[in-house]
Amino acid sequence: MIHVQTKTSLGHRRTDNWYLRRTTLVCCLMVTVSECTAAPPQAAAKPQGDKAEWPQFLGPQRNGISTETKLLDSWPTKGPQEVWRTAGGVGMSGLSISRGRLLTLIQKDGQQWLIAKDAQSGESIWQTAIAPEYRNQMGNGPRGTPAIAGDQVFVFSGEGILAAANFNDGKILWSHNVVKELQGQPAEYGMACSPLVVGDQVIVTAGAPQATVVAYETKSGKLAWTAGDDVAGYSSPALLNVGGRPQIVVYTGSSVLGLTPASGTVLWRHPYPTNFDCNIATPLDVKGQVFISSGENHGSTLLALKLRGNKFDVEEVWTSQGASSVLRNEWQTSILLDGHLYGMDNVGGAGPVTHLTCVNAATGERVWQKTRFGKGNLIAADGKLFISMMSGELVIVRASTSKYDEIGRAVVIGSTRQAPALAGGMLYLRDNQEIISLDVRKK
Repeated sequence: MIHVQTKTSLGHRRTDNWYLRRTTLVCCLMVTVSECTAAPPQAAAKPQGDKAEWPQFLGPQRNGISTETKLLDSWPTKGPQEVWRTAGGVGMSGLSISRGRLLTLIQKDGQQWLIAKDAQSGESIWQTAIAPEYRNQMGNGPRGTPAIAGDQVFVFSGEGILAAANFNDGKILWSHNVVKELQGQPAEYGMACSPLVVGDQVIVTAGAPQATVVAYETKSGKLAWTAGDDVAGYSSPALLNVGGRPQIVVYTGSSVLGLTPASGTVLWRHPYPTNFDCNIATPLDVKGQVFISSGENHGSTLLALKLRGNKFDVEEVWTSQGASSVLRNEWQTSILLDGHLYGMDNVGGAGPVTHLTCVNAATGERVWQKTRFGKGNLIAADGKLFISMMSGELVIVRASTSKYDEIGRAVVIGSTRQAPALAGGMLYLRDNQEIISLDVRKK
């Protein structure tokens, strides 16, 4: 096991309890920053149609990576061309795109709404109320990103209502108040999980007694299985091929779990507690191993799984923890490209200082760091990082393992924590008021 030690400049961290809880609330709320087509059981869900798809949280494979090519490699004089801009609404939901439609969750007029817009024009197609408005002292509205799977869309509201809607017209097909029905308590900062579709099941975290994770049948809405007894946390589950087999990997508020997709049987559990249960980033597959990271001066760990009978033993390949950690993802999932992790390293307890960092995924060694880069969220395509900043800037950076290489930046929207979505050469972003489309194709 490698214990990575690095030098990192730290800002002052106040010890006042109110301040710590308040700043941590901000951290924990923003999961998009807290979804794909149906696939055969124990197989990764695949997008429909061509590359013009971003059908779930973090894109087609739930890793923040698009296979699109021929995108901008130099900054236009006036920045990327704006295609359209339209009214949206309050909320922390990301954007999902499939078959020419953009879907997201917003809050307005006393309701949480699932809305569908034309991805080419921004014109409204339909909107459906899924739950009463959700209010929280550190941010209102829904958190999870819709999952588009065939002719269905799955959404998870701020208080924990899981609903299935018809993709064509938005009609509600079934709905469950998951947390209430399973006798749980909503997470302190809102239910932030984005639904995951695996085969004929849709999976979310609930954090209820004996039901950290729950699966429902996609067509009937019938409860299929429950698993675990941890608090929910704010991360979204992922289907990863780790330890030599497909597993649903769930980052809870106090651990990371591996589950059998069909039944929810717990295959392994690795404790990973953080302040206020603020495990937010989605787990990643690094050559069959599991990468996890948390902010609050926590750190990162790469886990190897060793099969023993029907279960797995867990071993830390490398770990980098505390104030000197190489990477502390606050609410952003890192991007894994060519054996390197590109991610946001947040200094202190949800503090204002965040570095953009490149880390060797196999060893945990820092390759480069752009200090005080600022808070943002990122996806990748065509060898580039597309980063949406809390400042409202869009920043495009080459995914280089040798140095920080910025292509350009411009303010394009209001303050946002949601990662962009990419489909058909169009980059989509949102804030609490608007949704925009930018043309990022190479000219």
